[in-house]
Amino acid sequence: MTAKDTTSATWTEDVLNADGPVLVDFWAEWCGPCRMVSPVLDQIQTEHPDKITVFKLNVDENPDLALKYQITSIPAMKVFNKGEVETTIIGAKPKFALEKDLAAYIG
Repeated sequence: MTAKDTTSATWTEDVLNADGPVLVDFWAEWCGPCRMVSPVLDQIQTEHPDKITVFKLNVDENPDLALKYQITSIPAMKVFNKGEVETTIIGAKPKFALEKDLAAYIG
């Protein structure tokens, strides 16, 4: 199971109305660090499908959401729970560091 794409059109259903925590990866095609973190997030989704749902949002294709959530550098990851941002993670990190940041959700 890999991370799914979300867009402005599906945001409310995918993220804000989701059951349980949702990690959103704000990324762009041209972002090298984003490409590095993407397979790590896929692994986390595969290993913890019952605990957290991972979505990817292309900031170039959905600038309204990037602006709304004040995304000024990417990769940026935000964990939403019940429609509210609970955790923000900025920058590419190795898997163990991301798992540590997400321990409250996947631990």
